Amino acid sequence: MFWNTDIDFTDVPHLDLLAIAAHPDDVEQTCGGTMIRMAEMGYKTGVLDLTQGEMGSRGTPEGRLVESKAAAAHLLLKWRGNLAMPDARLENTVGARMTLAGTVRRLKPRCVILPYWDARHPDHYRASEVGFEACFLAGLKKLDDYSEPHRPYKMLYASSYANVTPSFVVDISSQFARRMDALFTYESQYGVGDDLFPGRQEARERLEAVARFYGNLIGVKYGEPFVVKEAMRVDDVVSMGVRSF
Repeated sequence: MFWNTDIDFTDVPHLDLLAIAAHPDDVEQTCGGTMIRMAEMGYKTGVLDLTQGEMGSRGTPEGRLVESKAAAAHLLLKWRGNLAMPDARLENTVGARMTLAGTVRRLKPRCVILPYWDARHPDHYRASEVGFEACFLAGLKKLDDYSEPHRPYKMLYASSYANVTPSFVVDISSQFARRMDALFTYESQYGVGDDLFPGRQEARERLEAVARFYGNLIGVKYGEPFVVKEAMRVDDVVSMGVRSF
């Protein structure tokens, strides 16, 4: 099965940075500040949500799509799309990999952000798995006859909710407020709190605490953590960032 192959790629620029997530609002929670900072630096950024979040206890698929478009403006994205794969039933199938690989070939991102590969929600770790394999397949010349091969140069994993030591942390002190504005465009999710979901104030306090923790690791107010699987190259050890003492 292939999903949402009617996404309009007309006039879509080749992206410098693409974040792939399971649900609308995942990126806003985990790497939204980094997306904003990279856009402010002049990079072309985009987000691909794999599902519409239709199994969520709140909101509707149609409403969350509208909210995600509003959030995209706060994130300064050049592009946002949704593959409409089944929420809470995301699987690493041939169809899922091929659909996502085809999208990657069209967007041609230099760098891709995926969810961390170990997570409580099955959709999150499936998104990581499908995303990694699809990005690899996208570089195969013979994958299909109608698109050019492309394989991203760098793969990052957003690890805000993983109990792991980050490979690096991005300073989002200047972007944190805008990241929260993006998240709170999801009025269906954060409008009113209850026993299951935090309200806007509680969500802000929780996410601020997480961002402060990671910011403290690098000596700034707010930070977002990432993990990479390969060693990182350093050419100048004298001018490395973050003090040891």
